[in-house]
Amino acid sequence: MEINLTVIIKSKPEYREELKVILVDLTKNSKKEAACLQYDLHHNIQDPNVFILHEVWKNNEGLDYHKEQSYFLKFNQVSELYLEEKITVFETSRIG
Repeated sequence: MEINLTVIIKSKPEYREELKVILVDLTKNSKKEAACLQYDLHHNIQDPNVFILHEVWKNNEGLDYHKEQSYFLKFNQVSELYLEEKITVFETSRIG
């Protein structure tokens, strides 16, 4: 069963550019994973410190594998320093 995630990430202003580089790398590498069906990085126009990830995974096993990758672990390492607030993750289902 597909897993759809929307992830809201709010950067501290002074780390926005550093975080953006890490998120672009995370996106690029995640798209190469076999279980990744979609992985899009968006930037909030009204608040430049907010990034949004939209992810679609083939299954839980693929998502678990993703969470073990070096680029995902790198993001987790810097998140406490770079982020303004806790990451918000929504697991969603497509209705239209």
